[in-house]
Amino acid sequence: MDILQAVLLGIVQGITEWLPVSSSGHLAILQNLFGLGAPVLFDIMLHLGTILAVVVVFWKEILEILKAVVKFDFTGENGKLAIFIIVAMVPTAIIGFAFKKTFESLFSNLTAIGIALIITGCFLFICERFKRKAELGFKESLLVGIAQGIAIIPGISRSGATIGTGLLLGIEKEKVAKFSFLLSIPAIIGASIFDFNATELASVGWNYALIGIIISAVVGYLTIKLLLNIIKKQKFWLFSIYCWILGAIIVLGKVFNIL
Repeated sequence: MDILQAVLLGIVQGITEWLPVSSSGHLAILQNLFGLGAPVLFDIMLHLGTILAVVVVFWKEILEILKAVVKFDFTGENGKLAIFIIVAMVPTAIIGFAFKKTFESLFSNLTAIGIALIITGCFLFICERFKRKAELGFKESLLVGIAQGIAIIPGISRSGATIGTGLLLGIEKEKVAKFSFLLSIPAIIGASIFDFNATELASVGWNYALIGIIISAVVGYLTIKLLLNIIKKQKFWLFSIYCWILGAIIVLGKVFNIL
């Protein structure tokens, strides 16, 4: 680990964690093609940086949700949102625990990652095409949670899967975007705790970890703001082009034995 690698990984994490292009897919591609990998603990640190970005952007909403939970007020909007987050986390956790080893095996399979990116692109392309109206409820939360669980597959974007599912269901774009970002907090923290390995502490330089956290937090903050603006303008589908191009390059590169 060196400072350049810490900065580069922080930038990649900050951008791809929130844009619908799959952070896990990009990190797997970097690691497979360029040997640009990092200890799991450093990856966890980067995720903490991106979570910090969410907290900064949505601190008012998070505070109101916490107030509702403390007061056991689950009839208001914020209390219901807390329940919907819990409902969505159930299928995410089940899928994560049940298929963790299967999904992890795909990190070294560039062809599978390329195909997953193409699938992500197709989903992003169609998710804004359906014009219907629906409110966030138990069924919708459950389906978004299932989408988040599937997005553990490298190449399937978490933000793309969750926001896209909400758009397909007809949930207002600003509401589903906020729900997706808030849902990322327990999802990423839970996955980080599950993957935490104390024996790796010595292998991570805390100066590099701090640099990675700061970079991923700052870049993540800017990326969230960018994505919210893009969703508002109904340009979410534009990311499908990038996913198609990158996915096609990866798949064709493996087919012709270039990569």
